[in-house]
Amino acid sequence: MDPQIDEIKKLDDKLNNTQIPADLLEKAKEMVARLDRIAKMGGNFVVEFDNAGRYIDWISALPWNTRSEDTLDINHATEVLNKNHYGLKPVKDKILEYLAVLKLSKNTTRAPILALVGLVGTGKTTLAYSIADAMGRKFERIPFGGIGDALYLRGQSRAYPDAEPGAIIKALRRAGTKNPVILLDEIDRVDEEARNTIMGVLVELLDPGQNNRYTDHFIDYPFDLSEVLFIATANNTTHISTAVLDRLEPIQMPSYSDEEKITIGRDFVLPKVMTDANLTPGTITIDPEVWPKIVRPLGFDGGIRTLERTIN
Repeated sequence: MDPQIDEIKKLDDKLNNTQIPADLLEKAKEMVARLDRIAKMGGNFVVEFDNAGRYIDWISALPWNTRSEDTLDINHATEVLNKNHYGLKPVKDKILEYLAVLKLSKNTTRAPILALVGLVGTGKTTLAYSIADAMGRKFERIPFGGIGDALYLRGQSRAYPDAEPGAIIKALRRAGTKNPVILLDEIDRVDEEARNTIMGVLVELLDPGQNNRYTDHFIDYPFDLSEVLFIATANNTTHISTAVLDRLEPIQMPSYSDEEKITIGRDFVLPKVMTDANLTPGTITIDPEVWPKIVRPLGFDGGIRTLERTIN
């Protein structure tokens, strides 16, 4: 068999073995038919095949109809939150309340998007992961720090060489489900010059009236994001647009007290560090009077990153 015809057949077989929307399938089939004509007429097959092949690979890999089953058990969620996080009772209560709303609504209403706001090291990212763990959903993180172009989120048109999908579509492909938890991390730290356009994309992502037909420039076909659970984090809300804030429910992440840091360091961080260093329990002990100096070596720190580095 002609190698070009063989490659075209592989693309066609891939389309036949995936579940994608009917009109998108028709569009992709037309691309394959065009490749067949180019192969027979002796056109620039390599370039056309590369473009069509990358596109078909992406649309075939997206979870158009694949979703995970939610575990909306409040007792289980409580256990997960307590296992992964010490203290933070008001924050945990708010999250359990949020999950209870999701459980009662049974997808008839949309709970507001959570926004965890607090200083560096206060546990915003790990708390978002715990929510996904408690719900039994896949977890993906999109870092916003330093983003200077909305195309990072939205993707680039296939008319440009080396174009690729945006971060949202990439996260969905990695998750393999259409209802993951996607963390929009540090949305207040985008580049100043691109802030307005990025905030515009965020409005669409977080608005239930718009995100059911989210269109990435590369895919060029609407994808339903209404089942995605978005969680945002920020150090503060000063640089977040009013339109985005209107779609968020901010939860303030408090700073840890010295007493809480001692407990976290002694019962959580030190055992983990010892395990990572292949040290058996009891190899190292820290006297109680030493802990206050460990948790405040250079002054006050709202989070626990300095504590982790010091113990390490």
